[in-house]
Amino acid sequence: MDFSAITGDAGKRKTACAIVGVYERKVLGFGADEIDAASGGLISGMLDQGDISCKLGSAILLSRVDGAKCKRVVVVGLGRKSSFGRREYAKAVQAGLSAIKSSQVTEAACYLSGENTVNADAYYRGRLAAQALGAHRYRFNELKSKNKPAAPKLRKLALAAANKADGSELARGAEHGHGIAVGMHFTRDLANMPPNICHPTYLADEARALASNNSKLKIKVLDEPDMAALGMNSLLSVGHGSEQPSKLIQLDYRAGGDEDPIILVGKGITFDTGGISLKPGPMMDEMKFDMGGAAGVLGTMAAVSHLKLPINLTVIVPSAENMPSGRASRPGDIVESMSGKTIEILNTDAEGRLILCDALTYAQQFSPRALIDVATLTGACVIALGHHRSGVMGNDQALISRLLDAGERAVDRAWQLPIDQEYADQLKSNFADYANIGGREGGAITAAAFLGQFTEDVSWAHVDIAGTAWVGGAKKGASGRPVPMLVDYLLADLDSRQ
Repeated sequence: MDFSAITGDAGKRKTACAIVGVYERKVLGFGADEIDAASGGLISGMLDQGDISCKLGSAILLSRVDGAKCKRVVVVGLGRKSSFGRREYAKAVQAGLSAIKSSQVTEAACYLSGENTVNADAYYRGRLAAQALGAHRYRFNELKSKNKPAAPKLRKLALAAANKADGSELARGAEHGHGIAVGMHFTRDLANMPPNICHPTYLADEARALASNNSKLKIKVLDEPDMAALGMNSLLSVGHGSEQPSKLIQLDYRAGGDEDPIILVGKGITFDTGGISLKPGPMMDEMKFDMGGAAGVLGTMAAVSHLKLPINLTVIVPSAENMPSGRASRPGDIVESMSGKTIEILNTDAEGRLILCDALTYAQQFSPRALIDVATLTGACVIALGHHRSGVMGNDQALISRLLDAGERAVDRAWQLPIDQEYADQLKSNFADYANIGGREGGAITAAAFLGQFTEDVSWAHVDIAGTAWVGGAKKGASGRPVPMLVDYLLADLDSRQ
């Protein structure tokens, strides 16, 4: 994908397609006024006739614009100008790109990027536009034998700037946005792959391929005997029922000198039947997305590697397949974790926390500055927050706040849930140190509280992406979240230290 920053009169610039916007009350946005003037009032006239909507996310393609130099114009509804910020901008750009997806347009000029908006400076406008184009072009066609939907023709996007200074920031944002799009593409490809292909060994092979493309990336993969020698019995218990061997994948990216790394841990359950505590049959196919945390942290590493950020980052992926069989864990089993703490498995469908607790213990040997786990951990988080926001909990309020702020900036939002001692008390067991579930009440929180028992001596945050990692129904597929939030967090952390 090719991005550039441009200035000048929209009505006088030659381009295959210009994307402009209109606000409520028929207010013409940046560039729209110039094209309207050049075309003898085409846009304002259509607004007066009700042929163009100002509703946020609406879009219409005009294929004939006499008087202006552009061959086509997409007019996007921007909603209320006083509340037009980053989220609205991202939605508007997506709508503009969608309007030309079936056309033969290969290059376009986006004038939505040239106007200062609420909480959307030039850098973020450039970044969000690049991400939108990446999402616009994404297709998962690898397993179709025919009738493969072609990616849109659009490959070049010029971003209009109000001045040269804005242009520089737009370009910088577009560079970062393209890197994030690369990471989201990587994440979506992994998560969309079917579970008969994407098993723990496949994840390890994809991580090896990623590492082979960057000399600053090193990989280590622990097999089951390696994990057994380390006492990772909690992790290993989850994969007992599967023919696929469990793995622990470690990727180390070192470009930040001697500084201690930030560590991201991603849940990698490549398919979750629930084990002996079998899930209901309807929509069980979506349990291939239960490795969304693993896909998200690996995609974040892909973005960091692409951008060549001068940071130290470690990604750890505990991966297993949760299947029922004569060897599978049973409700009532007790296992000893790598930390030495014992766990009574009351429900084998609460397996994500069983692999994460050993991975979190393993991670602490590397003295992380911050330890963040990412997981499609609980259906309870979906009930609490729906599919709009990820849940965030942890033991370090400063770290939690930085993640929440990153989510707001990146339009990949999250919400903090409490994690008080009362929730941890629900995990008491008569026979072991902890039970792996604490009842239905506060299920997303008790799951995080369980992980908190293994992260007491480190700055730690937990991100539950059960509601945000994929979209269900007719548009089923991985979303690429939370790559934007995690990369924004890493970029902000880098800025704070420079």
